[in-house]
Amino acid sequence: MHTCKNLSVAISPCPNDTYIFGAWILGIIPDLEGCRSRFYWQDVDVLNRWAGQDRVLVVKVSAAMALDLEKSYYILSSGGAFGVEHGPKLVARKDAGSRPARIAVPGMQTTAYILLRAALDYEFQPVPMPFDRIVDSLNKKEAEAGLLIHETALVYRTYGMDLILDLGRWWQDNTFGLPLPLGCIALHKSLGEDMVSVVQDQIRESLCAADGNKSRLRPLMSHLAQEVEPEIMDRHVQAYVNDYSLDMGSTGRKALQALKEIKQGA
Repeated sequence: MHTCKNLSVAISPCPNDTYIFGAWILGIIPDLEGCRSRFYWQDVDVLNRWAGQDRVLVVKVSAAMALDLEKSYYILSSGGAFGVEHGPKLVARKDAGSRPARIAVPGMQTTAYILLRAALDYEFQPVPMPFDRIVDSLNKKEAEAGLLIHETALVYRTYGMDLILDLGRWWQDNTFGLPLPLGCIALHKSLGEDMVSVVQDQIRESLCAADGNKSRLRPLMSHLAQEVEPEIMDRHVQAYVNDYSLDMGSTGRKALQALKEIKQGA
């Protein structure tokens, strides 16, 4: 029996997080017994900082950041974002070169940035900013290229951008086809190890309920998403909500280990 009376849960506003947690947020499934869950939404870079400061009990973090939190957080098996065919994309305006010197990035602790450092064979100047400002920063020529994540990475062509590097493909080529761990759900160890299975099961129940309640989840997804067109939100969910979101399993853990090795060498 768990003893948590108040549970803070912080996730990003991107469609895959909203889809996974939506049934829990909206009360389609009951809250944890004897517990009051309160949800917060923040940019992934803010979530990474919150986790580093022990500010929240359950939090979505970049997978690369989760590897640095293991002294204070458990990494849950459910609720994560793994790319099977998709990943972050380095893009630029059509008049930019192929070796940009100033690159707008969605945070220095994001998986996307760690992969970019490993993939590029030259030094560059990262310009950190919220992910939803990156395209605009390119148009204003504040940076020569931008590292896109979330749903914007799926529609970069609509902004007139050219693809320089597909990090999802780079990952596949360098890990013999492992899924790309982009984000994980972390649970603070102050809650106790017994809460791991409780919260993991709650997330799985929420995700399973989402499939039968898509119309009820869509207003919440639209309210929070950067790209609000239903087709784009659906593409985002299809890209990053999969069997690894239910349970990363041994393959997901192996992928995290591969990311750890890449991070150490980047």
